[in-house]
Amino acid sequence: MKKLIFLALFAMPLFAAEPVKIFDGSTLTGWKVKGPAAYWSVNDGAIVGKSDEKKIGSILWTEASYKNFVLEAEFRFTGHVDSGFFLRDESEQIQIGISGSLKRDLTCSPYIGKKGRYPVEAVGVKDLLKEGEWNKIKIDVSGKKYIVSLNGKQVLDYTTDEITESGPIGLQVHPGLVMEIHFRELKITSK
Repeated sequence: MKKLIFLALFAMPLFAAEPVKIFDGSTLTGWKVKGPAAYWSVNDGAIVGKSDEKKIGSILWTEASYKNFVLEAEFRFTGHVDSGFFLRDESEQIQIGISGSLKRDLTCSPYIGKKGRYPVEAVGVKDLLKEGEWNKIKIDVSGKKYIVSLNGKQVLDYTTDEITESGPIGLQVHPGLVMEIHFRELKITSK
């Protein structure tokens, strides 16, 4: 019996989920747009979110839904951006760039739409974020809890009050400004 338990525990990592690319590097297959579709394109292996002088918001959503997952991605921007990753719906977001409401950088902090605020701020981001270069983000979502790492260092451990149990992942171009942001190497590991 002890041998059987040992073998079962040893074999578990062999069956762990593998990361799955949710962006093929050349098309927006598997994604759908809410807002101006012209704001989203693919260039040099990256999804590009770029607004224009109309400053209309747009969200690029995965067609697939996810429950508990780890999202890994790279992002790059210069100048003023207000973007982020929506988690399962538009009410829960991990911010990238300048908060439109607070007028300061809150990258990796959670914005809770139902509350209209940032309940906590990610720590140490200022020393880790490299504007104009590729930054690696990892967002681990389990139930109501998410853990965020930036460039290999954990910057947030947050438990939300309520979050949709399952839903798509969204990339944002925020309304009200002209901005450009690039995303690449988007991968999901289901848990």
